[in-house]
Amino acid sequence: MSDEFAKTLLDWQKQFGRQTLPWQSTGDAYKTWLSEVMLQQTQVATVMSYYARFLERFPTVANLAAAPEEEVMHLWQGLGYYSRARNLHACAKQVVERFGGQFPRNVDELETLPGIGRSTAGAIASLSYGVQASILDGNVKRVFCRYFGIEGFPEQSAIKKNLWAIADAEVPVQEPGRYNQALMDLGATVCTPKSPRCGHCPLMSGCKALQQGMTQHLPTPKPKKERPSWYFLTLLLEDSLGRFLLQEQ
Repeated sequence: MSDEFAKTLLDWQKQFGRQTLPWQSTGDAYKTWLSEVMLQQTQVATVMSYYARFLERFPTVANLAAAPEEEVMHLWQGLGYYSRARNLHACAKQVVERFGGQFPRNVDELETLPGIGRSTAGAIASLSYGVQASILDGNVKRVFCRYFGIEGFPEQSAIKKNLWAIADAEVPVQEPGRYNQALMDLGATVCTPKSPRCGHCPLMSGCKALQQGMTQHLPTPKPKKERPSWYFLTLLLEDSLGRFLLQEQ
């Protein structure tokens, strides 16, 4: 674990990171969870209005759990990936039934809830409860792949295992939530998929992708599937009278 890596990110986040997102610094696991689910594969600008409407209608997880699924789905309309909304509702019910309406602090327990994977569990635990828990969303994968010079598609099991090992090793004991927020902020605003702003990156001096001219090539894209080749054999039979044999297969 590199203390300097975490310290650099923490110092950067305090000065240049995002500070005004409505779900930040609330210490409310319900709000953190709601934002994390909505932000999966969706831009922050799109999520803002949905997040506000959901909280206005369902200010607590108990309110969400008690709502009809049709109403939840209606409010979600337009955000896409509708399985997220179904899992959201199912998760709220389980939080109420199993945990008395309070999200657990333990990452392992959080992962038992519908729609909550390892990274989302780490985000809830660290951002809401200050637990030393790691995250690995798309932004963080991109930062790690570039900074540590990791080649290979990030979703391949061996590559993903390596990325999780880095995530676990680097998360600090102090301010783990802010550190994770820094990683997300850096990936969203500086270490972007295209045209990264390397000159504004606090990690540029140690970034292997930048040193090796690999910034545009990392993370490694998903391998393209090879198109199968098909070969056909046609037999044409013609008799002495010029007639052809046609046979239906």
